Amino acid sequence: MQIITTEQAFRDAVNREDIVTVAVFKTTWCKDCHYIEPFMPDIEGSYGDRIQFLQIDRDDLPDLCSELNILGIPSFIAFKKGQELVRFVSKLRKTREEIEQFLDRAVQVAEALPSS
Repeated sequence: MQIITTEQAFRDAVNREDIVTVAVFKTTWCKDCHYIEPFMPDIEGSYGDRIQFLQIDRDDLPDLCSELNILGIPSFIAFKKGQELVRFVSKLRKTREEIEQFLDRAVQVAEALPSS
């Protein structure tokens, strides 16, 4: 997972046209963020040919998170060509299955976009 530390790096990453980018917003103090850490590498491996993953610490980029309306963490937002496709935010702990369902949906939405 690519760690993003600047707003410009985030914008460059989500503007890719060739792949879906999923930004995962976390913090170091979030228990639910730590819960997903053990299985995220496996998920990344399963989707690595279709999705680029970014990790953003909400506390490091508060202005960007405010702009994107990131309130709960962890939050997942899928982008393609700079456009938000779908997001997965809930106040409940996220399971591996729920994350995979979200990623499948993100890929489906991206494939439905008109080609430019």
